[in-house]
Amino acid sequence: MSLLILFCAIVIFSCIITNKFSNKLGMPSLIFFMFLGMLFGSDGLLKISFNDYDLTAKLCSVGLLFIIFYGGFCTKKINNLKVNAQAVLLSSLGTILTAGFCTVFCFYILNLSFVESFLIGAVISSTDAASVFSILRSRRLNLKYNTASLLEMESGSNDPFAYILTIVGITMLNGTGVVETLPLLFKQIFFGILFGVLIAFGALFLLKKTRLLTDGTDTIFIVAVALLSYSLTDLIHGNGYLSVYITGIILGNSELKNKLNLMHFFDGITALCQVAIFFLIGLLSFPHRIPEIIIPAILVMIFLTFIARPLAVFITLAPFKIKWNQFLFISSAGLRGAASIVFAILVVSENVNLANDLFHIVFVVALLSVSLQGSFLPFIAKKVDMIDRFSDVRKTFNDFQQESAISLNKTFIQQDHPWVGQCIKDIHFNGKALILMIKRNDKKIAPKGSTKILENDEILIGSTHAESDVDINLCETFIDKKHEWLNLKIKEIALPENHLIALIKRNEEYFVPNGSTKIKLDDIIVFYDV
Repeated sequence: MSLLILFCAIVIFSCIITNKFSNKLGMPSLIFFMFLGMLFGSDGLLKISFNDYDLTAKLCSVGLLFIIFYGGFCTKKINNLKVNAQAVLLSSLGTILTAGFCTVFCFYILNLSFVESFLIGAVISSTDAASVFSILRSRRLNLKYNTASLLEMESGSNDPFAYILTIVGITMLNGTGVVETLPLLFKQIFFGILFGVLIAFGALFLLKKTRLLTDGTDTIFIVAVALLSYSLTDLIHGNGYLSVYITGIILGNSELKNKLNLMHFFDGITALCQVAIFFLIGLLSFPHRIPEIIIPAILVMIFLTFIARPLAVFITLAPFKIKWNQFLFISSAGLRGAASIVFAILVVSENVNLANDLFHIVFVVALLSVSLQGSFLPFIAKKVDMIDRFSDVRKTFNDFQQESAISLNKTFIQQDHPWVGQCIKDIHFNGKALILMIKRNDKKIAPKGSTKILENDEILIGSTHAESDVDINLCETFIDKKHEWLNLKIKEIALPENHLIALIKRNEEYFVPNGSTKIKLDDIIVFYDV
């Protein structure tokens, strides 16, 4: 037991250290846990013999369920029909084309059987959102032309399509013809969409229209909703991953109580799932088998990166006449990751007869894709002039909190300071700023316009630029049609004692208000509690 606890502690510390290292290097820290699994595995130092594909498939499927749900939950809805259409086509037609091109390559160039060629194409046809955005987020690189939103939507929604192709491939491997798989395709897509929508709106009804849930139980409820969305759909042979993704999108783009807490919870859960998946993948692998498949794996990786993905992107997005630099970056951002390997594990766990080592081929392709291709992604973004220097990639996600929207600075008022003896309303700032708190003789004061600044006061100033590490307690409220503050001015609102409105978000813009600022419909009010 002590050894298990020690191992958990080592993993946690490793997570922190490798995350910082990976941010500088530009590749996801999760690769470390894959290598850690290999170190513990049968070919590693500890020689743990583990080859249970069926157990791994079940555990990884549960983890992937939460990862895909959270991917939908964090996908921020944008009012741009062109970007939405591009993302949908890339995640559906683009995935099918990628699988098709890889199938042709494996069949005619590598001389594999058609079904095994199809399975390789199917499992590596989806891109990995976690890998792409861990790189972009670590560098805080946003992309021009809404490309970050496009890639996030594509990467989050193409896993279900890759899963459908994988299921079709398994069915074909068991002797079923291509035509006979058409009803299966229909059921996968139809029931995936239907149950995803129904369960999401049913959950919203229970959350908003009933009093069944109290604070604290809403998080457990959302977990149950994700599990229900997947399991019910899967029981009737629908696509559980498609269902859970759609449920996540609808819930994530709805106004939910304690939404920020939900984000933090699922962020932790998905991080744990990703660590577990990559560790199990590493543990399941046998490095001594890799030399046998290294040549075909590298060839597949090269073809996928430089031919299949660019061709699929070009054909899919040609009607939209996208710019050449956007095309080059989208083609380069098709990283393969955990989902591809999990789908390969699903194939092997079916105990089907395979002439080639499908798992290790996909394992090497994904490893090379994330480590090599992913490392060059920031360089490519700069080289083709795709970086939006006036925005932050974190704005792409629903879990984004505008860290730099309100930044804090402390000022100590000395005897000769020009503010001594002045009322706050008489002080003029060069930029958009607001005095949030005055600390006087160890007492915190929520200032008003008539509050006079005295010598030895410590002033906390909030502004919409610069940065600070000051720790404050911020909370938000959403202004709907029934809110009592709607159309009132700040100075007309009776705030609780020691509370101050520090920031207002309106139509994606953050600004520091003053007393005459009027509260409007759909505003998000950020409070500071002293």
